[in-house]
Amino acid sequence: MRFEEVNGNIFYNGDCIAGARVYIPDGSIDLIVTDPPYGINGDRLHQHYNRDETFVVEGYVEVPAAGYGEFSRRWIREAERILRPGGSIYIVSGYTNLYHILAALRETGLREVNHIIWKYNFGIYTSRKYVSSHYHILFYEKPGGERTFNLESRYGAGEKAPDNGSLNYRDREDVWIINREYKPGKVKNKNELPTELLVKMIQYSSNEGDLVCDMFLGGFSTARVAIGLNRRATGFEISGQVFDLKAAEMRDVAQGWLLPSLRVPQSAGPENRGKPWTDGDQKTLISRYTGLIESGETKKNAVAIVGRELGRGRWSIEKMLKIQGVRAGRRERRAATAKRP
Repeated sequence: MRFEEVNGNIFYNGDCIAGARVYIPDGSIDLIVTDPPYGINGDRLHQHYNRDETFVVEGYVEVPAAGYGEFSRRWIREAERILRPGGSIYIVSGYTNLYHILAALRETGLREVNHIIWKYNFGIYTSRKYVSSHYHILFYEKPGGERTFNLESRYGAGEKAPDNGSLNYRDREDVWIINREYKPGKVKNKNELPTELLVKMIQYSSNEGDLVCDMFLGGFSTARVAIGLNRRATGFEISGQVFDLKAAEMRDVAQGWLLPSLRVPQSAGPENRGKPWTDGDQKTLISRYTGLIESGETKKNAVAIVGRELGRGRWSIEKMLKIQGVRAGRRERRAATAKRP
């Protein structure tokens, strides 16, 4: 199997199932983002998914519809093997063979996190049925380790929209409205995903330096965006014609090229958000909170003060107080004291 090493990133020209078995060790991949073949003849993709075939690179390799179920089981088993425990996988799929992919996933130990709908612009116009204008994104994890999910990588917890809604909450809803990219006059692959879509998945589910794999490189969009976000990239492309063209283009992709354009969250949230509580932290919480209540602080103020000191949010503080059986505020504590003989 041929391969190209570009600035430390290795890309393989060959079948991903056979190639992964030979070249990708168990548990070595942090994140997989991939858009597998659709099981539709390449010359009819534009009819099903409204794709403009102008300037599309030749050499697209499709999977016969009759064998799509077995094909899905084989490549998804390899994806499960190479993911690290706690690693994530995003699979982009049209509706046509979605059931094959879901069936293959159910035969693995991978666990569903979200079934995301990607709503795009300019669906297929029809006069006898509703317009098709979305894809499915299956977000799964490999159990056994801590899964990366960077909660505030794009919006701080306190950032608000003009209508006072949470920007962070909206960005994490499971319907994504992201337009497809049009590159007039530029050579492209049949199934290139938009940069904005890839940035979102990679930002949330990996960290800088992580290894991101695309089992079906196609136009190398996943690899290009991963490198642009200062991750490492690898993957497979079965078409020699597509591979030669796109691998050569990767030589001009600068590490971290996307970082200057990223939106910076306005607030990173509490310093220790999401971190496990230590025994020392719990003792400090109880002692400090009880002391504040005894000194006359209201429950609300005491929670806020301890939260700032321990780098925790209000909800986290109140939850731990409840677990520890410390629930009394100033008024309740005074009432309880007054009843003592």
